[in-house]
Amino acid sequence: MSEEAASGGLRARGEEALGDLAQALLENPLFNQALTAALGAGERAANAQRSAMEALNIPAASELERLEQRLRSLSNRLESVEDRLDDARDEVAALRRRLSAPEPGSGPGDEHAWAPEHRE
Repeated sequence: MSEEAASGGLRARGEEALGDLAQALLENPLFNQALTAALGAGERAANAQRSAMEALNIPAASELERLEQRLRSLSNRLESVEDRLDDARDEVAALRRRLSAPEPGSGPGDEHAWAPEHRE
C-alpha cells in the first residue's frame, strides 16, 4: 500500500470519527443544555455591558463609527466652502484692481459701463 493511500484512509477515518463525535454531542441533552446556558450567559453579559456603558455615557463602537462618518462629511463640505470662498476672494480682488486702475482713453467725468467677469 502506498503512503498516499494510507494517509488518505487515515484522514477519512479521522473525519468520520470527528463527524460521529459532533453528532453524539449534538444528540446529548446534557451537552445541549450546557451549550444553551453558555450562549444565554454570553448574551446576558453583552446586554449588561451595553447597559453599563449607557449608564456611564460611553458611546458604542457603532455610534463612534457613525460620528466619524459625519465628521468626514462635514470636513468635506467645509473644504468645499473654503474653496468657493477663495474663488470669491480672488474675484473681488480682480474687480478691485479693475476699478482702481484707470482705463486708457478714459478721462475724468467719462462714464464707463463695465460688467464683472463671471468665473466658474
